[in-house]
Amino acid sequence: MATKIRLKRIGRRNRPFYRMVIMDSRKKRDGAAVEELGWYNPVDLTHSYDLKDERILHWLSKGAEPTKAAKKLLRRSGLNYRWHLMSQGLSDSDIEKEMKKWELNREEVLKNRAEKSEKRSLENKKDAKEDKNLKSSSLTADNEVEGKVLENIDTDSNENEDSKSEEE
Repeated sequence: MATKIRLKRIGRRNRPFYRMVIMDSRKKRDGAAVEELGWYNPVDLTHSYDLKDERILHWLSKGAEPTKAAKKLLRRSGLNYRWHLMSQGLSDSDIEKEMKKWELNREEVLKNRAEKSEKRSLENKKDAKEDKNLKSSSLTADNEVEGKVLENIDTDSNENEDSKSEEE
């Protein structure tokens, strides 16, 4: 049987929730599963998930192929890297050392992403504030120009009235 590790969609309309399952590759997306391997919630801000590591590694060793979406989740959880190390034939102690390195690197990458996004949001706020200040300063400059034009018009009309009164 050609088995795949894939996501089975559950949840209501516009609120998807997925179960990671092992199933025959010829079945429909939401068909009967051989075994449940975990879940994934894409609606949550942190995109939370929970996977049964040992069972996934068991099925990978039996020849199950993950789909693209399932592989992304495996990569995010570190299972993809663990499977890569296991398939190279490393000992358990070496695998644990490499996984510790991976976890530390992953934490650093996530911290850098958070700092970068925070910096970007601060820059966007600063740019928006500058744009607002520029717009308000250009509006005040426009108002000053309009005010001078209106003053000129007022003085011209006053001069015309004065000259008319003098003529009479």
